[in-house]
Amino acid sequence: MKATGSRFVLLLLVIGLTVAFFALGLQHHLSLQTLRAQQQALADYRDAHALLMPVLFGLIYVAFAALSLPGAIWLTLAAGALFGVIEGTLLVSFASSFGATLSFLASRFLFRDLVQRRFHTRMHVIDEGLRKDGALYLLALRLVPVFPFFLVNLVMGLTALRTRTFYIVSQIGMLPVTLLYVNAGTQLASLQSPRGLLSPTLLVSLTLLGIFPLAMRRLMHWLSARRVYRRWQRPRRFDRNLVVIGAGAAGLVTSYIAAAVRAKVTLIEQERMGGDCLNTGCVPSKTLIRASHLAVQARKAEAFGLRTGPVEIDFAALMLHVQHTIADVAPHDSVERYTELGVEVRRGHARIVSPWCVEVEGQPLTTRAIVIAAGAAPRVPPLPGLQAAGYLTSDTLWDLRELPRRLLILGGGPIGCELAQAFARLGSAVTMVQSHERLLTREDDEVSALVHQRLEADGVRVLTAHQAIEVRTQGNEYQLLCQHAGTRVEIAFDRILVAVGRQPRTHGYGLEELGIPLSTAGTIETDAHLATLYPNIYACGDVAGPYQFTHMGAHQAWYASVNALFGGLKRFRVDYRAVPAVTFVDPEVARVGLNEREARASGIPYEVTRYDIEDLDRAITEGETAGFIKVLTVPGKDRILGATIVAAHAGELLAEFTLAMRHGLGLNKILGTIHAYPTWAEANKYAAGSWKRAHAPERALHWLARFHAWRRRERVHSS
Repeated sequence: MKATGSRFVLLLLVIGLTVAFFALGLQHHLSLQTLRAQQQALADYRDAHALLMPVLFGLIYVAFAALSLPGAIWLTLAAGALFGVIEGTLLVSFASSFGATLSFLASRFLFRDLVQRRFHTRMHVIDEGLRKDGALYLLALRLVPVFPFFLVNLVMGLTALRTRTFYIVSQIGMLPVTLLYVNAGTQLASLQSPRGLLSPTLLVSLTLLGIFPLAMRRLMHWLSARRVYRRWQRPRRFDRNLVVIGAGAAGLVTSYIAAAVRAKVTLIEQERMGGDCLNTGCVPSKTLIRASHLAVQARKAEAFGLRTGPVEIDFAALMLHVQHTIADVAPHDSVERYTELGVEVRRGHARIVSPWCVEVEGQPLTTRAIVIAAGAAPRVPPLPGLQAAGYLTSDTLWDLRELPRRLLILGGGPIGCELAQAFARLGSAVTMVQSHERLLTREDDEVSALVHQRLEADGVRVLTAHQAIEVRTQGNEYQLLCQHAGTRVEIAFDRILVAVGRQPRTHGYGLEELGIPLSTAGTIETDAHLATLYPNIYACGDVAGPYQFTHMGAHQAWYASVNALFGGLKRFRVDYRAVPAVTFVDPEVARVGLNEREARASGIPYEVTRYDIEDLDRAITEGETAGFIKVLTVPGKDRILGATIVAAHAGELLAEFTLAMRHGLGLNKILGTIHAYPTWAEANKYAAGSWKRAHAPERALHWLARFHAWRRRERVHSS
């Protein structure tokens, strides 16, 4: 409230001073004729007050620049006439830069928060660009007089550009034009019109001068690349256009796109085609989850009048079915298919030995560009005794042929929650140990609470805020020691599954030798175009981050392949708008865009619209009434900031909100779309309808009610 009051006072002060300037007609005193008429009087005052005159002049100039008042040109000419080229240039240069900085700060104080809330996503992209190259862009704007300086001040105040950077660049960038006008002011008596100062030739020259920093930026990038490549011998010719390391989702799509545009591409995979998603991730886990869901449905069948008897689990047969499912999907990702598509597939260990050469089992392959799509592996914490317990991960879990009697799962993220529920439904006594206060920490509290409740309902023992300390082994008995609320907790188990996240694969294939840096998250450091330290080496998928989703790897692959092949002509920034994510527990948790926790943390204002699935006819008929749809919108508008769905088939329902956000469609568009009855997709329309009812025009409806009441009382006259 205090900041709001200060903004209001400052805004009133700025408006008051601006209105007073025009109300007093001061703008009429700033003209070439006035300067000529008053030149001698001003010169006499300067001679009489040699110290005071520059101070007064400087303060007046600062006020004009800070308030963005018209007349800076005339003041600059006056500086030349009164103080000469050197003193006048110095005076105007510092006064204009200081005034511009005050205008910049006022704009930031008054409007930045409002603009950031309204255009959060766009401003984030702009701010990221300005953090890297803001000084160069500002310098270009300052050097080109086509762009009004006051407008540059106000717009830059809305961004995250540092104040010191703004001042220094403004001081340098405005100097050429300042010098031009101050020098003209020394010839005030012979100056016929200020337009003569900016002839077409001069404008073109200054515009070229403004483009100079951007050209220098390209030159600096070129020189930087030259410096990076300096210690490497570039081949005279290349055997390939592109080499892709890793045949997971990101690598497969990259190779496919390269082959589709007729590039010669080689795909290298050391282990199994399809990567983690096909062999140890999405495909096997969703098959297992489907089996566990069928077991629950069979147990609930009596509620629908069906008697099936006790459900028996043949775990070995189930795991064999998982392997059959992998085998059924495998042809989509096979060597044969990609060879038919035009991709050369090499099996073996890849190692980058230079920016243009990759060795496969000792055989060098020269290439113009490289895309690293090496994926990620399960993260294993340095927990004493864990190795001796023969721990499982999401990679090794699929070798099991006997259902663990007591399964302990470390980690309460998506993988841990999915597998905990599945194994509990299949008959294991599952204990989940989570170090955080709640499960699924990226989701809203109510989502975490609902998942926690459903896991416990399925028989999972959920222990949150438990810090694992040590695994103890005594014969065939295993125990996990934890710390909880100052007390030690011992948990017995037969098998332990580690599900505490995944770690990008960044070692063992040459990154260290090339000096390619890693980010703080452990991923390969890339720019907005997915390029690494070397402009011809790109990374995508889990190894690049920031999301570890199969669909994100495929999404990034388009940018990596196109930029790697055509980057010299045109490069594309990766679009991270509207990224969907699904956790396949029952009910599913699906989300796109912001949730409430993120919106609050970012200071983004929002409205919440909620629709409970228990009101959906299709959910009632199927007995799947748990869950809700929660949509965040801009206050007073139907523009979607994010959607969270907790429901059966939530991953399918999310697609409509993802499409809407990606293409700027609001809830009114969803409400106006016909949805078949009775379907799960109707829930999206009902959520949009809930928003519409909350924003009904009450005043208009009041008058409509009076109109209809009048119509009921109206007498009908017969002819």
